[in-house]
Amino acid sequence: MKGIKFYSGIATALLASSIALTGCSFSSGDSGGDSGEEASGDAVTVDVFQFKVEFKDQFEELVSMYEEENPDVNINVKTVGGGNDYGASLKTSFSSGEEPDIFNVGGPTDVDEYEKYLADLSDTDAAGAALEGTLSSVKRNDQVLGLPFNQEGYGLLYNKKVFEEAGINPDDIKTMDDLEAAVETLESKKDELGIEAPFAFPAKEKWVMGNHLANAYLADEFNHDVMEAYEAETVEFAMGDQMKQFTDLQNDNSIQPTLSLDYSQQVEEHFSLGNVAMIQQGNWVYNTIASMDEEFAQNNVGLLPIPVEGYEGSIPVGVPNYWVVNKESEEEVVQASKDFLDWMYTSETGKKFVTEEFKFIPAYEGYEDQEIADPISQEIYNYAKEGNTLGWVFLGAPTAWTEDALGVAMQEYIAGDITWEEVEQQATKAWEDARQ
Repeated sequence: MKGIKFYSGIATALLASSIALTGCSFSSGDSGGDSGEEASGDAVTVDVFQFKVEFKDQFEELVSMYEEENPDVNINVKTVGGGNDYGASLKTSFSSGEEPDIFNVGGPTDVDEYEKYLADLSDTDAAGAALEGTLSSVKRNDQVLGLPFNQEGYGLLYNKKVFEEAGINPDDIKTMDDLEAAVETLESKKDELGIEAPFAFPAKEKWVMGNHLANAYLADEFNHDVMEAYEAETVEFAMGDQMKQFTDLQNDNSIQPTLSLDYSQQVEEHFSLGNVAMIQQGNWVYNTIASMDEEFAQNNVGLLPIPVEGYEGSIPVGVPNYWVVNKESEEEVVQASKDFLDWMYTSETGKKFVTEEFKFIPAYEGYEDQEIADPISQEIYNYAKEGNTLGWVFLGAPTAWTEDALGVAMQEYIAGDITWEEVEQQATKAWEDARQ
C-alpha cells in the first residue's frame, strides 16, 4: 500500500441522530477488555470512549487479547454511536469529570475543540507508519494529535441479484441519467423482483445527508481538501442542482416515510433482508450485513459511485475518524494508551486482527502481506489504488454545520416546509455566520 495517497478528514458514519447520552462513566459493565481476571493493584487502567458500533465486539475482543499479553494494563471500553450522539456524549463525559484516556475526533474542527487535551503522538510507531495525507487534519505546530482509524469509502451499495434479475448492468451506470433510468426500471419491476422500493433512504439521519451525500457534491469546490474547507469563509453549492437531483431521486423512490427511516432500519431491516435494491452507505456496514446474512454480504453486494458530473466513476475515500490520547491523564496512562494504539496498528497480531476482524482498509504502511477481508472494502481499495477518488471535506465545515444546519434544512425540504433554494440559503448563512 506504500505510495498510495488518500484524502484525509471527514466525519464518521456514526455521528448519528440527536439522542444524547448522559452519565458516561467507565464502570466495569462498560469494559470490553475484561479478561476474567482481576487487575493487580499496580495495573494501569486506560479508559477508551469510542463510537464505532459496527466493530464494538471485535474491538473488545482485541482489547482482551492485549490485556492477556500485557497483564499490567486494564482497558475499559465504552462505545456510543449507532443512533446516539457521540459528540454530545463525549462533552458530557468531560463535563462530568469522567474524562476518557483515549477517545475519537473527526476532522480539524474537532481538533480545535479538544486541542488542549490532545497529546502529541509524533513519537508513536503508528504515526510514523501513517500513509501520506492521512495526518493533515490532525497536525498542529509540527505535532501529530491523532492516529487514523482506517480508510473508508462510500457510494451506492446495490444488490447484485436484484440488478441481474432486472436486467441492469451496473457497469453501464455512470451518469445521473443512467442511474435514473436504472431506478425507473427497478421501480417498474419491483413486484416481480420482490423489493418494496429501489432505495431505503434514511432521511431521519442528518449525517447521511449532511455529511456523506452533500460531500460528494461539495468536494470539488474545496479542491477535495478538508483544510481548504476548514479555512473557507463561505460555501457556494456550485453543484447544488446535482445534490438536489440525487436527494430527490433517493427520497422519491424509497421506503416511506423517509423522515422516520433510520440507519439501522436501512441497513438491517431493508437492505440486508433484500427489501430494497440500493442504499447510500460505505464499507463500514459490512460487519452488520454479514451478521444478518454472511452469504449475502460476501457474494451479493456491489458498489456504485454516486454520479457527480466531471467525476464519473469516482468514490469518496478518506479517513473517517482518529484516535486521540488525553494528555491530562497520568503520565503512565498516556504512555500505556500510546503503547496500545501502536500495538493495534503495527504488531503482527494487531495488523492481522485489523484487516481480518475489523474488516478495515488500513491507513498505514506495513500491511502489504495482509489481505483485505471483505469485498466492499476490496472494491474501495481498488478505486483508491487507481486514483478514482473524491475528497472527504465535510469535517472542514464549521462545527455541527453538516448536521445542525445542512442536515436539518434538507429534512425541512423533504418535509415540504422549505424549497431547495432555501436549503442552500440557510446553510450558506449558517456557514458564514460561524466563520465571522
